[in-house]
Formats: sequence, C-alpha cells, structure tokens
Amino acid sequence: MEYNCQREQLRISDYGRNVVKLIQYAKSIDDRTQRTKVAEAIVGVMAQVNPQSKDSAEYRHKLWNHLMMMADWDLDVDTPFPVARPDEEYLRPHTLNYKEHNMHYRHYGTTLEKMIARVAEMPEGEERNVLTAQIAHTMKRSYLTWNSDTVEDGVIVEQMSELSGGRLHPAADFQFNRDYAIEKAEVRPKGKGKKRKK
Repeated sequence: MEYNCQREQLRISDYGRNVVKLIQYAKSIDDRTQRTKVAEAIVGVMAQVNPQSKDSAEYRHKLWNHLMMMADWDLDVDTPFPVARPDEEYLRPHTLNYKEHNMHYRHYGTTLEKMIARVAEMPEGEERNVLTAQIAHTMKRSYLTWNSDTVEDGVIVEQMSELSGGRLHPAADFQFNRDYAIEKAEVRPKGKGKKRKK
C-alpha cells in the first residue's frame, strides 16, 4: 500500500492528486490541438472546487495559472489568458508594520484604554462623571466577557485608577449595574430539558 506521505508533495493540494495525474496525461499527448482540449477539460474539473465562481473570467484565469504551476510550466498548450511566469509564483507582498500596543489588560483593549486617557484629561464636572460611569460599566462587561468568574466592583475601580494614572475615579454615589450575572447566565432552550416522570 502506498501512503500520501510517501508520494510526491502536491504543489497545490486543493485540486487533489487525480488532477495531477490528468495533467501528466495531458503532457504525454503529442498533438498540440488535442493537448489543448484536454487542458481545457482539466480546467473544467478544477473549477468544480469553487462552482459558484466558475463563470468568472478572473477565476478562470487563476485556474489556468494553477494548471501551469502544477504542470511545472512544461505544458505546451494554447491558453486563453496570459500565464504567470515561474519567477512570479513565490512573490509575496511586503510585510506590514503594525503598531505595537503595550496593553496592561488585554480584555479591555486599546480603545478603552484610550477612552480612559481622554476622559482623565477632561476638567471636573458632570460630563466627566457620566463618561467615567459608562467606562466603568464597559470595563466590567468586558471583564466578564473574557473571564467566566465574577469580579468585585473594587477591582474594576482599582484598574480604572491604574490605567488613568490615578486621575480617574467613579463618583462617590456610583453603583454598578447588577444585571451582568443575568446576561451571562445560560438559558436552556425550550423543549431541551428532561421531562419529569409523573
């Protein structure tokens, strides 16, 4: 018995080993016209991998490129599209340089940390108190989203103070919503529970 690990590695595995065998057969045909017809039939088989796009000209062009890649650019046929050269196969786009954010608490995200820094710069007043309360509620919701355990309100207040450099604290009469536990509770779908015996 022959295993796939003992066979030659496929250049493009999406189309399977049988398509590679068809390509080898097409390369063995002497008549160029007949070889081109077989190549067109192979492209038709390859198009079945993604049937919703098989009529797209762009997709057909891609299939012809893949056909020539799998044939090691050694298949002499008339192609309806210009085929990519071998040296273009492994071209890769330039690596994007992403900004690195040193987040203190990843479950809050950078956006929330920026909001805290922005509100901490605001002057004392009603608007700052309202925004601070909203941020505190969002912090607790984010904490409970990523941590299955409950969290003490004092932990959220302490972390808000830490993220703002000690400049931001909820008002003295501030209270957290108590419906977070209800939101996280799993509700059993109707009809899925065990029936009680009478």
